Formats: sequence, structure tokens, C-alpha cells
Amino acid sequence: MSSDAPPTILAVDDEPSLTALYEAWLSDRGDVLTATDGTDALELAEDESVDAVMLDRHMPGMTGDEVLDELRDRGHECPVVMVTGVDPDVDIVAMPFDEYLVKPVGRDEVRTTVDTVLSRRTYDEHVREFFALARKKAVLESTCTDGTLTASDEYHELTVEFDAARERANTARDDVLEDGFEELALHHG
Repeated sequence: MSSDAPPTILAVDDEPSLTALYEAWLSDRGDVLTATDGTDALELAEDESVDAVMLDRHMPGMTGDEVLDELRDRGHECPVVMVTGVDPDVDIVAMPFDEYLVKPVGRDEVRTTVDTVLSRRTYDEHVREFFALARKKAVLESTCTDGTLTASDEYHELTVEFDAARERANTARDDVLEDGFEELALHHG
């Protein structure tokens, strides 16, 4: 996507009324494509340059989880927002999404979340990874009991990955700041 072209957002849900609603809510944010099943979603992702995906987890046929895995297997690195009625559990740790919203969702929440993931596309890969892991951690901590999290190997692995990603993101930030100061010194020195 060029910087002046509007982003393309793919909204996938087996309820056509929801995809129509997402399209209405996001039409001023970019071009919105809609699909009501996983197969159509994958075809649209192949045919179009998709900048962000809103994806329901519970769909007949191909689930949102399967669509997400297939998108990643095909090399699509665009941000994915899971928008679903499925309450998250530690099973989300291994899922390569960027944000997780539990239905029902409102207009402002959807718009803010899409704006956020679209803006993150410009971030360093380490910073994007940190935000994705931070979101998973926050979702789990707000929906699971402390006992469930303490007993979960997946959650423990997530916290280890989160700490490592935070270090990589901090290093990337420091490198950018250092490069920026060196560039300023070269031009003003």
C-alpha cells in the first residue's frame, strides 16, 4: 500500500448483517471488503492487497482460527483483529493475531482498534510483536482466573515471550533514538 492510498480492511463474519455493519463503521477508514466464510476471505486476501483483517472465530466450515493460520501460512503479515463471541482462554497464546475483541462490540471500539492496528504497521517488527503479546496477556488476565493462569504452561510461556519481546522492542527503540541523534548531529554539527 502506498502512503496516500486508503487501506484495505477485510471484515469476515458468517453473519452478513455484521459484515455490513463493520463496512458502514469503517468505510471512512479505507476500502472495506467483506466475506461471510473462510474460503471467500482467503480468496479476497489473495486477490487484494489487504492491510488489516477483522475475523470471527466461530464460522461454519472453515473456522476463523483456521483462516488465521492459513493467512499466516500464505505469508500475509497484515494485522488481524479477532472479533468473536468466543471468550478467550489460554488457547489464544499460540494464535498469531494482533487484537482480540469479544462481541458484542460497538462502533467506537471497532474503529479505535482498526486505527490502532493500522498505525502499528509502520512500527519495527519487534515493537509490533511486543504489542501483539501484550494484548494477548491483557486479554487473558482480564478473562481468566489467577488459578487458571498460574496453572497454565501456555501462559507461563507467553509471559517469557512477552518479557523477551519487551527487551527487543526497547532495544529497537533505543537504536532508533540513537540513529536519530547521530543524524541530527551530522546535519547540525
